[in-house]
Amino acid sequence: MILPIYLYGQPVLRRPTEDVEPGELDVKQLVSDMYETLTAAEGCGLAAPQVGLSKRLFVVDGSELGEDYPECVDFKQAFINPELLDQSEDTSVYSEGCLSLPGISENVTRAKTITIRYLDEDFREHTDTFTDFKARIVLHEYDHLEAHVFTDRISPIRRQFCKGKLTNIAKGKTGARYKYKR
Repeated sequence: MILPIYLYGQPVLRRPTEDVEPGELDVKQLVSDMYETLTAAEGCGLAAPQVGLSKRLFVVDGSELGEDYPECVDFKQAFINPELLDQSEDTSVYSEGCLSLPGISENVTRAKTITIRYLDEDFREHTDTFTDFKARIVLHEYDHLEAHVFTDRISPIRRQFCKGKLTNIAKGKTGARYKYKR
């Protein structure tokens, strides 16, 4: 089922998230719905707050990016209760967008390498290290679980330039090409 994506201005995007407890949600169904939503919106990552849930869960699917970023060819997985363990001091800059902030993209500096511990859909624990574009996708979605959006990571002057667009999204003056909730 395609879920509505919550746009900038929705309180759930700025609310602290809580761990997902086994048996609390139908995690497999939620993950399936989030993948279907992500595909319909043509994104590469989607966090639970973006579909209205203050839970520590996100999905990524970088498979469509494989031509430009070969490391992403088979990068499709769910992250439940993730914990960022380490990130490199070595960084890269890339223009990011977000399904919750339609029509806005800005250069964001992020660590090139990260190590993260998380549970999969069967609540098995994993610790993985991701680099380059994989790391960027994971960090972007992880930020949503920490009540941040990518514009929180840009310079104050660039944030000022985005202010009008963000205000318009929050006031419902800007929509999206996919199912959304204002």
